Amino acid sequence: MGQLYIDGAWTDAAEGGTREIRSPADGQLVAEVSEATAVDAERAIAAARAAFDDGRWSTVPAPERGALLLRVADLLQRDRSRLALAETRDTGKRVAESEIDMDDITNCFRWFGHLAATDDGRLVETGIANARSKVVHDPVGVCALITPWNYPLLQTAWKVAPAIGAGCTFVLKPSELTPHTAIILMELLAEAGLPAGVANLVLGAGATAGGPLSTDPRVDMVSFTGGLATGRILMANAAATVKKVALELGGKNPFVLFADADHETAVDNVLTGIFLHSGQVCSAGARLVVEESAHDRIVDELVERAQRIVMGGPDDPGTETGPLISAAHREKVEAYVAKGIAEGAVLRCGGYRPTEGALADGYFYPPTILDGCTQDMDVVHEESFGPVLTVETFTDLDDAVRIANDTEYGLAGAVFSADQGTCEEVAARLRHGTIWINDFGPYVPAAEWGGFGHSGVGRELGRAGFAEYQEPKHIWTNTRPGPTGWFPSSTQGSGS
Repeated sequence: MGQLYIDGAWTDAAEGGTREIRSPADGQLVAEVSEATAVDAERAIAAARAAFDDGRWSTVPAPERGALLLRVADLLQRDRSRLALAETRDTGKRVAESEIDMDDITNCFRWFGHLAATDDGRLVETGIANARSKVVHDPVGVCALITPWNYPLLQTAWKVAPAIGAGCTFVLKPSELTPHTAIILMELLAEAGLPAGVANLVLGAGATAGGPLSTDPRVDMVSFTGGLATGRILMANAAATVKKVALELGGKNPFVLFADADHETAVDNVLTGIFLHSGQVCSAGARLVVEESAHDRIVDELVERAQRIVMGGPDDPGTETGPLISAAHREKVEAYVAKGIAEGAVLRCGGYRPTEGALADGYFYPPTILDGCTQDMDVVHEESFGPVLTVETFTDLDDAVRIANDTEYGLAGAVFSADQGTCEEVAARLRHGTIWINDFGPYVPAAEWGGFGHSGVGRELGRAGFAEYQEPKHIWTNTRPGPTGWFPSSTQGSGS
């Protein structure tokens, strides 16, 4: 049974709770894991606090911290198949997709490993002969890392790697639905030589296991990836003790498509952008904003091809996309589609629950397209986090930008056109954290990831993502110290 990992030891939950993890593809039991409560979270926080305060990791030289991350990267590749299978069993996604995730995770650890090893601060020019000014970076301290279920280990890596590289200690709480790769990661961190107490793992629901992580004064930072409503609660909780927060809260991402774009490339990218992993991607291209003159030919082909996408479980070699994560999540997606239809959207394909064959045993929902959408519809602004594409039209570049920016979110967006000037102008004017031009979805660990508006606060990846786990410290040294002479009268009669 999967256990909690606290202060370098595997342990059951203090109150003996357990949770069944079931495959979303067929409902079969994957495993049983410990279910933590606030008692366990507080134990983990205490361990992380003690490990930080005694300096067992924060005082380790930066090159050694970087070297440990590189060792972890090697272990991730050694255990790539095991990790991918664990991820697939929890999420229902294809093994091939999980294997790609493992490679991305490895690259993340390697990039932060190299960055951490060279993080030696910077000298600042003072213009004063007898002064030396240097800015160094201290670790933030104890970090609460709360991660989602859609890319369990990838989102964990984006937090754990920079936290370790910066010299922090942490308590990790993965989604209660997808705990197994986080469990394995704790094993690999210990094998790589991370001291006990630096990395701690609690499993369970956020309301119970995660409760103290945003309120306990011993925690210095909260990093969370997940829904907007929970993010708001965590931010409010953190305010009481003025914790640092980093929040990635999703998006409603526009795919701006001009009529002159290459037809096959555009259609293929739209399909991938929204239906990959059944739309359970924070950066999914859920809003197609297409030039009016190209609407019919683009959408007709999208509908025809979307209906041919093969749904199935991870063990079916013909599967192209898998199930939603849970029955509750599927119900939310169904309610979202029903709301869109009630608002006047036209259902072009999908929009039903499979009831026959192997798909009936899992939480499947087919690729769905809602056409005829307008900016006054809630479905255009709300995040379904499922395989649902809404379609809007525009008449010119200004109209396209206006529509694409009409969202409270601002995580990612794309623009497709044969005219590079058009692409560059749209990219410059879109208020989103990542913009893809004639492409959709790629990222690299060296480039920052995060959003504007309600998509969150702070950044992950890149140098800014590393800086989230650091506190800058300015050290000023007077190389020829002596009296300032500022108050000459104070020296009269002093005998000096």
